[in-house]
Amino acid sequence: MQLGKPFALLFAAILLLSLAASVSSPSLAQSSASQRASKSKPAPPPAARIDINHASAAELLKIPGMTPTWAGRIVRFRPYRTKRDLLDHGVLPADVYDRIKDWIIAHRAEQ
Repeated sequence: MQLGKPFALLFAAILLLSLAASVSSPSLAQSSASQRASKSKPAPPPAARIDINHASAAELLKIPGMTPTWAGRIVRFRPYRTKRDLLDHGVLPADVYDRIKDWIIAHRAEQ
């Protein structure tokens, strides 16, 4: 069966458009992710970070992305040697830890 020239051109155009859309989609996702990251607050200086061994749940809630549930778990499973203990001991899942790790610190000595 012989296809007409207009049909062949239309098919080629649709194929090229679908290929272009699939190639540009990952870059759109990356640019929107980078825009979200740039809109988030910058991490505070080390002296202003919240101590997970001594902060109350209310103080922990000041951390961007923190929920009452996660703050309660942090308080309940104290003490921590390092902030990485939150992840290593299963207190927080990796996505939550990645969101808050720049905002916290674990002091071992009493303040």
